[in-house]
Amino acid sequence: MKRLATVVLFFGISALSFAAETVVPQNRIDQIVFSRQAEAGFPPSELCSDAVFIRRLYLDVIGTLPTAKEVREFLASKIPDKRRLLIDYVLERNEFADYWALKWCDLLRVKSEFPSNLWPNAVQAYHYWILSALRQNMPYDQFVRALLTTSGSNFRDPPVNFYRPFQDRTPRNIMDTTALVFMGVRLANSGWSEEQMLGMDAFFAKVSYKKTDEWKEEIVYSDSDKQMLHPVTKTPVVPVLPGGKAVKLDTNDDPRVAFADWLTAPDNPWFSKAIVNRIWFWLMGRGIVHEADDIRPDNPPWSPELLAYLEKELVEGKYDLKHIYRLILNSATYQLSSIPTPGNSADQAGFSHYRVRRLDAEVLIDAICQITGTGEEYSSAIPEPFTFIPSGQRTILLADGSIKSPFLEMFGRPGRDSSLESDRNNGVSVFQTLHILNSSHIQKKIMKGPGLRKLLATSPSPAERVNLLYLTILSRTPTQAEQKIALDYIAASGQVDDGSYDLAWALINTSEFSLKH
Repeated sequence: MKRLATVVLFFGISALSFAAETVVPQNRIDQIVFSRQAEAGFPPSELCSDAVFIRRLYLDVIGTLPTAKEVREFLASKIPDKRRLLIDYVLERNEFADYWALKWCDLLRVKSEFPSNLWPNAVQAYHYWILSALRQNMPYDQFVRALLTTSGSNFRDPPVNFYRPFQDRTPRNIMDTTALVFMGVRLANSGWSEEQMLGMDAFFAKVSYKKTDEWKEEIVYSDSDKQMLHPVTKTPVVPVLPGGKAVKLDTNDDPRVAFADWLTAPDNPWFSKAIVNRIWFWLMGRGIVHEADDIRPDNPPWSPELLAYLEKELVEGKYDLKHIYRLILNSATYQLSSIPTPGNSADQAGFSHYRVRRLDAEVLIDAICQITGTGEEYSSAIPEPFTFIPSGQRTILLADGSIKSPFLEMFGRPGRDSSLESDRNNGVSVFQTLHILNSSHIQKKIMKGPGLRKLLATSPSPAERVNLLYLTILSRTPTQAEQKIALDYIAASGQVDDGSYDLAWALINTSEFSLKH
């Protein structure tokens, strides 16, 4: 393939234009953020352009590139509140549940083998339950309650798989994951004493497992005869909440229910805080409390007022997570340009401009496949049912963390060995750059995939091709300078098709394509 690197390889984000308009607060989020930014001395950047907004929104919310047609229509629309309408639209698309099921599968460690050992049948059932809950917009408190309190078969009662991805199935390991995922607390950093943690462990002391006659099926249940003994005194440990309150239970009571009642109560100091902080981190690239799963007294939030406001909105909205997404996405804070100004370029902890970050591994390969009209081949080495992956299936729908590929490994897909957000590595490496630049894997997709061939066939003139390639790959039209460079190159190449393929390759190799901005 001819290389356009010397001409067009590095457009970069600086080539983007954005609306030169005064940033007006759109909701309570902006009032709080802008006030806090003023105190810190970092004024906000300008609002991003419509082209940047549609691409950002699609990638952040549904893990999917907008099509050229969608970009054209949005840019041409004169409706005053078209951004709000687009937000409502993407929140109802099927890909919303697809993408966020991927995120929850990371947290819940949905994986067939080592160290989780859920097994393929359970993985499929678990993933489908998570996906269905998101598609139905199940209230978050009900979602968590189901995970914590369900008993039954790992195949037929999917939420019980929450209790299975542990090599060492001790109450402490269960409590550690519960605190991390649903309270945003790392036990090692919590400051709780060993006695406090023993009292919390006792809520999961009766969790038991038993096999059935069906291969790999396991029943998770609460064993009323099971007791947890104190390692020193050898007396039964009474369940104690983090605040120090002991919970009296009858012999036949399931302690998990008592813990779920406490955890999902409207006044719980961790539950709502943890999830709104996590959503803010997912959309904004940094938590209000950072890191997003390290809430503790000596790690204060960037804005306690903002965190309290989002907590209040979640509780009053009856734990509707989409309500929180909608609030954040409609804020001017979310819609700020990623290009810092001289006045806020030093802002590392705040939200004076949108944070540039690399696409998730699954989103990046799906974007390349969408552009080229190709698929990825995935298969599992585990010789059990439900391991066949259709070649046309999107990678964000890949349920099983045991199914790997060199591309996903290289681009930082988490191993799902823990529930830490930091297990996903969206850093940039030279190996990633070289893979997109030189690998036969990407070259074959560009040159042999039907997507670009069909696109170029519908655009006979070079100018139309350049415009359509930009809309398809970068979700914007080219600048005049970019159009001239591309047309001059295509003319010099002697073959319109060859020059067009080189342009597609060059655009896919830009930082503008691989980053959210």
